[in-house]
Amino acid sequence: MPGARLRDLSEAVEEQTALVVGLISGSQFFNHAFLVLLPPILPILSRDLQVSIGLLGLALGAQALVNTAFQLPFGYLADHYDRTITLGLSSVLGAVGALATALATTFPELVLGQVVLGLGVAGHHPAHYPLLTDATSDDTRGRAFGVYNFGGSLGFATPPVVITAILAVPGFTWRHGVGLIGAVGLLYAVVVTVLVGWRVDDAITAPNVAASASGTPLRERVAAELRGLVAEPGILAVALLTLFSSTANWGVTTYAVVFLTDVYGVSLGVANLTLTGIFVVGAGAILLGGYLTDRFSGGYILVASFGGFTLLVAVVAANVVPAVLAVGLFLLLGAVRSMAGPARDQLTERLAAHGTVAKSFAIVTIGIMLGSTVAPPVFGYLIQRVGVQVTFFAVAAVGLATTALALLVLTRFVDGHAGVGAV
Repeated sequence: MPGARLRDLSEAVEEQTALVVGLISGSQFFNHAFLVLLPPILPILSRDLQVSIGLLGLALGAQALVNTAFQLPFGYLADHYDRTITLGLSSVLGAVGALATALATTFPELVLGQVVLGLGVAGHHPAHYPLLTDATSDDTRGRAFGVYNFGGSLGFATPPVVITAILAVPGFTWRHGVGLIGAVGLLYAVVVTVLVGWRVDDAITAPNVAASASGTPLRERVAAELRGLVAEPGILAVALLTLFSSTANWGVTTYAVVFLTDVYGVSLGVANLTLTGIFVVGAGAILLGGYLTDRFSGGYILVASFGGFTLLVAVVAANVVPAVLAVGLFLLLGAVRSMAGPARDQLTERLAAHGTVAKSFAIVTIGIMLGSTVAPPVFGYLIQRVGVQVTFFAVAAVGLATTALALLVLTRFVDGHAGVGAV
């Protein structure tokens, strides 16, 4: 009888783990799809709205800026109050922003849609990672993060395919593609919120710490949160690392289509399929990265990923290979850069202080989002001034700086940190 009860308990835990990982990976799919609605259609938007590529980069930057600004508020909500509300609010607002983007007929309306989208997407990491962490064990968490990031990579890969397919249908425009993704995303937002609230145990959805007393002044609570940030230099170092890596990654993601059409002369359709391929190949590489993170040292994976990314971007920027090989190198680049995701997540989770998982991932996500804020307008400006080829050499330079910073962070915060040696 005791053995049977243990088996039943084990099966229940595994069922909860599978449910949470599946639902949250689906949520990650839609949030990432929302983030890359514009890059596949930048040339079309430039013509339709009569604005430059650089100005469209500012619209993407505005989305990312709002996303960055609301990371900590959503992290505080998830840590102290309710993870399910955080998840639902984030998911619904992201989908509404996507629908508003589809309806935009002027540049200001486009920016407004992107701002609402950014506000919604800001909550997905603070809500997702605490749920994943509490639903998994130490020896499976790397693979869970791998599956989660796999869902995100498929989300990145979907808009180019969907929008390209819809553009091929007579009478349909980019608005139909963006609107379709937003509508399906809104439906999923409702479904995932209901299922998490109904089917997932309270032990997983409960906040990390007790809610703050209602009588505590807001100023004191904010001051306490800021003091907590200063007390976590390891998390701040990881956030800085993700800022550099995100800047380089979003330089490629945002302007790969422009680069392939302008430098290598490929068609817009082929360039969009290549962008999709980058994320599809990257999705498989994330699963491999999750396995390697559980099996070996995640630190080695981080350094190898950033170093390989730098080399590949430099090679394609040099324009020394045929167009078909350049497409292949972009696909390889997608695999190499994606392998770092699970190792970065494991590093964050292990460096986070007790009761601060949501906030810690919010801080690291701020680094990611600052990179996505900086990259579109800065690299877009460089494209306008010096051309897309020189701009990609600048992306490679940021990748090199990322590799050097990774070595520094691992040496300073990992080697001597108790419990993080496996990273």
